[in-house]
Amino acid sequence: MAAPLRIQSDWAQALRKDEGEAWLSCHPPGKASLYGSLTCQGIGLDGIPEVTASEGFIVNEINKKSIHISCPKESTSSKFLAPYTTFSRIHTKSITCLDISSGGGLGVSSSTDGTMKIWQASNGELRRVLEGHVFDVNCCRFFPSGLVVLSGGMDAQLKIWSAEDASCVVTFKGHKGGILDTAIVDRGRNVVSGSRDGTARLWDCGRSACLGVLADCGSSINGLAVGAADNSINLGSPEQMPSEREVGTEAKMLLLAREDKKLQCLGLQSRQPVFLFIGSDAFNCCTFLSGFLLLAGTQDGNIYQLDVRSPRAPVQIIHRSGAPVLSLLSFRDGFIASQGDGSCFIVQQDLDYVIELTGADCDPVYKVATWEKQIYACCRDSLIRRYQLSDL
Repeated sequence: MAAPLRIQSDWAQALRKDEGEAWLSCHPPGKASLYGSLTCQGIGLDGIPEVTASEGFIVNEINKKSIHISCPKESTSSKFLAPYTTFSRIHTKSITCLDISSGGGLGVSSSTDGTMKIWQASNGELRRVLEGHVFDVNCCRFFPSGLVVLSGGMDAQLKIWSAEDASCVVTFKGHKGGILDTAIVDRGRNVVSGSRDGTARLWDCGRSACLGVLADCGSSINGLAVGAADNSINLGSPEQMPSEREVGTEAKMLLLAREDKKLQCLGLQSRQPVFLFIGSDAFNCCTFLSGFLLLAGTQDGNIYQLDVRSPRAPVQIIHRSGAPVLSLLSFRDGFIASQGDGSCFIVQQDLDYVIELTGADCDPVYKVATWEKQIYACCRDSLIRRYQLSDL
């Protein structure tokens, strides 16, 4: 990975006034960091500032919401994207999770202010408040229909809600510790949860019953992902005949990001091990990129890319800073990652530069969700930022 470039979090506002300045830096691994600045020389007729960079940096291109900078000495470049809009009235404290509905119309988010809310994705206008968990809600997501929400809380309960009238239609009990992540299987007849109690469970939504403990690993499950497996992967066969209430679990893998530095993969239906990988620190999050490629992020800032077909050695390890990797999301032909130092970035196969989503100033970005060309990120600073990729 090329040396990361960083920029002042409010660069777009700072460079909008005459002689406005914003700082820049480049951080080559194992070498001294380079520091520089950007200066606004005036605003063009199109409303776009004319910006020059100090020695060692070059401004390749600038628009109202984006700036492309390179550092020739380290042959690295990044495109920085400022938020298109910021929603500040949804929550009053740190926002731990968010998701956008399949149609792009609604957002759901949970916060340490003790609330979980549904809002209009276009303008952040409040639609519903989902009340019923005791203590904080750790995770929330829409079902594929976009009309129903799944949430998990520190109260060890998993709940299903109607997005239309905010009623809680199902509560699953069985975990002995807070629920840290969930996944929805196919269209959502079954869901999976991972907990501080070290277990991952499969649930039947129609009968609000537990269909079984998928894994009991004796260590907190911080994140999980379900993905369709490539035909070449041997998922093993189940020891017992699966319940007829299990729907869509065949030919799928379950990935568990564990606190004990282990990344575990098993057959969702078979419950048989596929691999166990040991990383550099606690795993916080994971996602599938394809039927055999996956990503997992650690507390010490490593993003491991693994191939399920040969998982012993990583395909690559991406390390941009020592800050915890908090979320990973497959996006187009690459991924979006967010970290505990406020960085949030997009890596794409066909781009030789990284796209940095700016705005958070050293506050952790906990979760990212996308809908078409829009990206939403939630942060400890109580803000939800919406980015428009067409602004590039």
